[in-house]
Amino acid sequence: MKITAANIVKAIMGLPKDQWYEYISSTTRTQVRVVSSAGPEGPIIVERRNPTTGAHPTRATLSSAMIWRIANAYAPNIPINFDRVLAGSYNTRSLLEALLAHTPEFYWCTPGRIELINNSSEIKKGHKHIIWMPNTPHENGVLVESSVGSDQAISEIPTQTVTYDSLAITRQCLPAEMDIDVKRRHLQIQIALIEIGVQLGFRTWIAHNDKGFLYGKKRVGELEGVISSLSDEKVLAAYDDARSAANLIDCIWFKNGRLMPAVMEVEHSTGVTSGLTRMKKFQDLAPRLADIRWVIVAADEDRDDVIRKASAAQFQSLNTKFFSYSGVEELYSLCKRRNLSGAAVNEVFLDCFMEPCVHNQIKVTGTSGASLN
Repeated sequence: MKITAANIVKAIMGLPKDQWYEYISSTTRTQVRVVSSAGPEGPIIVERRNPTTGAHPTRATLSSAMIWRIANAYAPNIPINFDRVLAGSYNTRSLLEALLAHTPEFYWCTPGRIELINNSSEIKKGHKHIIWMPNTPHENGVLVESSVGSDQAISEIPTQTVTYDSLAITRQCLPAEMDIDVKRRHLQIQIALIEIGVQLGFRTWIAHNDKGFLYGKKRVGELEGVISSLSDEKVLAAYDDARSAANLIDCIWFKNGRLMPAVMEVEHSTGVTSGLTRMKKFQDLAPRLADIRWVIVAADEDRDDVIRKASAAQFQSLNTKFFSYSGVEELYSLCKRRNLSGAAVNEVFLDCFMEPCVHNQIKVTGTSGASLN
């Protein structure tokens, strides 16, 4: 038996809408309730509140990508830990976990944890898991602890398999989270894009005002693959004003001295519109450059906001793509663990990690004919 994102969305949308649902942990004061779903596979709009503060509820989005990742991890009667499956990404994962645990086929449990040290193992107190038990449903809208999970032990080494077309890898091959040790999430994503670029044969421009940040013992501007000056890029040689406009764009990939596979704005705390505006200005100042990916990189839960703003009339010439943080993490993991190279990567592969924001749009072409290949 397998479960899909549509099954999970249907179960959550079947919860009573006028009810606030508690987190599984009794020490967490946050409550969540269902508002609506944008489609059969999500995303799901929810509200959350802390009833002890008296503050108004705030809205959040449970993305389709997050729901699918959880669905793909499930098999009947096997407990899973949301934090491990989602690799610590998605700050709405606890909201999804709480709602799912209230649906009839899902229970919570705390199985033991098998800790492996050298050649010995030890069972220790486990963490909270959610188990799918489709043959023994409980009452809708209530939390129920499963005794099934309590007599199981979970290995630290997961065995779930993920398949990318003909390339099969195990979750063991994916790091639990990006091993980029910086405090700023915006900078972490920029460094991940630099390292992805190195692996794929791209040289990377990083916004002038971000090059001075330290990563390890080096400034970001000194990292391998980072371009020191846009004046060295032949593809921009005829566009002095465009080079100036590009100085503060978060990340630009260059290839072979004449191609620009992607222009990217990382929107973590600033507004999406500012990033779109910078990219649009760059595009307007270099009108003959074509076949460039104009990309907004943002948190998964910001997907709807990115798509809505990128679809505005003044930005439609960008044909913007949405590159979620989880997509960056997944591509970074593949590059690091599978040693992907630029020779093996084409446009179709790269586009698998990005979602078009505007559909059914007439493509505007120019004379440069830039592409990945």
